[in-house]
Amino acid sequence: MVKIIIENLAQKEVEAGRADLSALHHFHAGGIDWMHACGGKGRCTTCRMQVIRGAERLGPLTAAEQNYRKAGLLLNNERLACQATVSGDLVVRVPDDAKLPHLHYSS
Repeated sequence: MVKIIIENLAQKEVEAGRADLSALHHFHAGGIDWMHACGGKGRCTTCRMQVIRGAERLGPLTAAEQNYRKAGLLLNNERLACQATVSGDLVVRVPDDAKLPHLHYSS
């Protein structure tokens, strides 16, 4: 089973069963609250995730992600959780400005 580890959320592990579903879908299915102001439609960047390991196991950049990269709103080590599909093990972090106030994050 493919797993996503959220490094700064106490190494929380989430199973990713289907490669055609977004990381955001897997986070929510695993009971993880993850910010997504536009409802997971790729219309904002609030669901950004920093990819620590496994970037090659994510689907290709979507048009929305390419546009945000061009505008400087999505760094090279970041993907939108609502757009990135997961096909293999992945380690990510929640960026500081995307942390939710009710969750406890580690360094």
